Amino acid sequence: MMSSYFFTVFKPAGLAVLLLLAAGLWVLHGFILPIAWAVVLAFAVWPLYEHLYQRTPRGMRSGLLPLGMTLLMMVLLMIPATFGVVVLGHEVQMLHHLLVKVQSSGIGAPDWLIQLPWVGDWVQETWSETFGNPETIKNALNALGMGTVFTYTRDLAAQVLHRFMSGFVTLLALFFIFRDGHGLGQQILGRSVSLFGSAGARYARHAVTAVRGTVNGMLLVGIGKGVVLGIGYWAVGLSQPVLLGTLTAVVALVPFAAKLVFGAASIYLIVQGHAVAGIVLAVYGFIITLIADNYVRPTLIGGAANIPFLPTLLGIFGGVEAMGFVGLFIGPTVMAILMSLWRDWNDETRVPAA
Repeated sequence: MMSSYFFTVFKPAGLAVLLLLAAGLWVLHGFILPIAWAVVLAFAVWPLYEHLYQRTPRGMRSGLLPLGMTLLMMVLLMIPATFGVVVLGHEVQMLHHLLVKVQSSGIGAPDWLIQLPWVGDWVQETWSETFGNPETIKNALNALGMGTVFTYTRDLAAQVLHRFMSGFVTLLALFFIFRDGHGLGQQILGRSVSLFGSAGARYARHAVTAVRGTVNGMLLVGIGKGVVLGIGYWAVGLSQPVLLGTLTAVVALVPFAAKLVFGAASIYLIVQGHAVAGIVLAVYGFIITLIADNYVRPTLIGGAANIPFLPTLLGIFGGVEAMGFVGLFIGPTVMAILMSLWRDWNDETRVPAA
């Protein structure tokens, strides 16, 4: 009886379609995030591409124009990526020397820490037994999986290779989205209308608006963080505050990542004996990033996509938690569509006033 009901509700053809969709997702699961990145990038620059498309001869629209736009996006992505690789390479060298040093001689206690009144002697003794003991540090690094530079370098090389392959898939998918985007957009719009009726076109527009609003909010917040924290670097007396501010702006494109820059600068100041300046910079940077990531960014994204503040914030956090960096764009997009569905449902079920 149950099997008869099952096959009545779920036709064999429908089951076959579901199985094919599941098989397709299983085959492509390793490339879903790179393809999602390609879709996000295409949405972000589509107004520029459409402007160029209308002014390009027909013979160049299906080949040279999408290729040129893909190469342009590659260059724009390679600039911060190259900068990041250079900085990462420098950090790896410093980490290598640091690992070798601390595993052979330990870490010496800062003078200002030893000179603390009443607790200075106790702090020095405790420090010598922990951070100053090479064997203790070696065991801690082994527990973290960083006991050998070889292991760390091997894992880093594997990550770089994986990112390179993901970037290649993203650019390849981006080229075909540019080339076939008009037809693909019409197909998606048609499927949205067939699924949701006349409201389907509005849901599709809200999704695109959410992605573009996220991109704009991300860029504006990143630049703002770089400028405001750059002023902070200058105020506490760090050398090259402009360079540090630029690095902060680039890193701040990733949510909450600006803490890495001003946190490292704060630690540097404290180790150099400028404890007050280091603590002030840490508190200042924390307040700025807290306001920017938890209020300014959601407000910009929600305002563009017409989403209330709380769903926008939850969409950002949930998207990043579920999908990583690309979830920053996918999360608000999903929330924008859900809010549109919610509003339509309320409009349909609203009881007229007596």
